[in-house]
Amino acid sequence: MSLVRWPDGTEVPALGQGTWHMGERGSDRKAEAAALRLGIELGLTLVDTAEMYGEGGAEEVVAEAIAGQRDKVFLVSKVYPHNASRRGLPQACERSLKRLQTETIDLYLLHWRGSVPLEETVEAMERMRSAGKILRWGVSNLDVDDLEELGPALADCATDQVLLNLEHRGPEFDLLPFCADQGMPVMAYSPVGQGGALLRHPELVRLAKARGVTPAQIALAWTLSKPGVISIPKATRPEHVRLNAAAREIVLTAEEHAALDAAFPPPRRKRSLAML
Repeated sequence: MSLVRWPDGTEVPALGQGTWHMGERGSDRKAEAAALRLGIELGLTLVDTAEMYGEGGAEEVVAEAIAGQRDKVFLVSKVYPHNASRRGLPQACERSLKRLQTETIDLYLLHWRGSVPLEETVEAMERMRSAGKILRWGVSNLDVDDLEELGPALADCATDQVLLNLEHRGPEFDLLPFCADQGMPVMAYSPVGQGGALLRHPELVRLAKARGVTPAQIALAWTLSKPGVISIPKATRPEHVRLNAAAREIVLTAEEHAALDAAFPPPRRKRSLAML
């Protein structure tokens, strides 16, 4: 299994699990938790969630999924920008810890940039790290200029989680190289797109059919081919979890990469960072 290393030397699987839209309906929670547990069994032990997802519901689903096996899981959660202040962040973190039924979050992210100064958010993150409530902190949906604004604190930023898939390749132009220079992994959310349009693209369908796999597996294999990138697809059905896990075995050929580049051209100039 491909591994990605955090700046502190900790290694995690390059393929994890996302939880966006989980925890929104009580009737789905048992199935969602079961899907996450299956993923953990298959080695997808990085689980990403956020206080925003289901307004805490996704964190509760994660708590059910990791019960009795917290030590196997690298747990990521995110704080709302309006809660990322000197006073608000510790309170939000405590609420997340309670919902997750854990004493420590492995990686805590600023979900996107808001009105609270980055310097204040970093100060609050460092206080939570010193208190042992979080082991690492990072950011999400921040572009290169935002990261540069962190100044010396950039050395302590563990990751940047961004929208990265075949439809949204903008980060390849400058963000991925910048983070690589810092020794900082990038987390790719929505790696198979949203709404299904990407997975219906004729070229993706053609390549998948030739391989005897699904378009989603090709899309995942593409993100997994990027050094230092952690991909976090969401799956709520066992068959999808297994297909995601199997995508780790797909190594795209030079010809397949060329075909994908022709269908989804890589960026030739700076693009504004897309986000969902």
